[in-house]
Amino acid sequence: MDALSRLLRMARLDAALDKHCLLAPATVMDIDRQGEREAAFHVLLEGECRFEVGDVVLELTAGDVVIVPSGSSHRVTTPGEGRPTGTIETRGPVFVTTRSVGGGHPAIDLYCGHYTYGPGAGAVLFDSLPTPLRVSLGSPEQQPLLSALSALLRTEALDEGRGTAAVMSSLCTVLLAYVLRTARAAAEAPVWTGAADPDIARVIDAVLDAPGDEWPMQRLAAVGRMSRATFLRRFRREAGTTPGHFLARVRIIAGADLLTSADLSVSEVAAMVGYRSESSFSRAFRGEIGQSPGRFRRSAAASPSPASDEAGGPAGAI
Repeated sequence: MDALSRLLRMARLDAALDKHCLLAPATVMDIDRQGEREAAFHVLLEGECRFEVGDVVLELTAGDVVIVPSGSSHRVTTPGEGRPTGTIETRGPVFVTTRSVGGGHPAIDLYCGHYTYGPGAGAVLFDSLPTPLRVSLGSPEQQPLLSALSALLRTEALDEGRGTAAVMSSLCTVLLAYVLRTARAAAEAPVWTGAADPDIARVIDAVLDAPGDEWPMQRLAAVGRMSRATFLRRFRREAGTTPGHFLARVRIIAGADLLTSADLSVSEVAAMVGYRSESSFSRAFRGEIGQSPGRFRRSAAASPSPASDEAGGPAGAI
């Protein structure tokens, strides 16, 4: 299994499509803040619209994918003359279809959903991503992917039936994997999961493969086949963080996964992810997660996995 796939597996990820939005011109749609450990996403298949979250305003075009890792409330506005109108919703068997009040020919074809992720590894991963995170699939190189995604989404949207929720969930999970591995080339801010520089990507994969190894700066630079100074400069440019911060986060992600999946003591987990003492691991873990490893393990054991449906089976998890 490759490094990114392992990372997404540790995140205990689930995905759900919530709305298919066919909005006419001059329409405003507000999306409420997501629940705990949830991140909204949007896929614009046709048209143009304005996307606002916090102080950030994005002008979206067909092929844009936007994720809101922070779960913050946000707004979608379609261009057009006249007083803006709101939306009405029609609930279907699997998801909601949203249209403009008063109808009108759709100016955009937008799919909206959310990711749910586990505590610990999933929380650290999504906290490390910029809000909002936009990737465009509208370029000529990405057109085959966009066409295939559009066809699958629309086919399922037109024929909601048995298995539709599972198909949609899997499609949205695949979409996240694609966004994370290509984000550096298309996003406004660098994203460490999608480093375009092959030398930096090799370093990131090496650390993800073996977070418990000793990783002094000289070794990291050697894996990247460059000098220490060049490595530090290029890593920050490509990953948007320092090597030290990246290494610490990866170790906490791996540690959180072991705490919830393996019958190991906290000291054993600490050693496996590169800490020389349980106390140093506990301090780092509390700083990133907000609670001690022991309390985190107990809380995770008492909480249902986000990658389980109401019947207790998997639903779109990696």
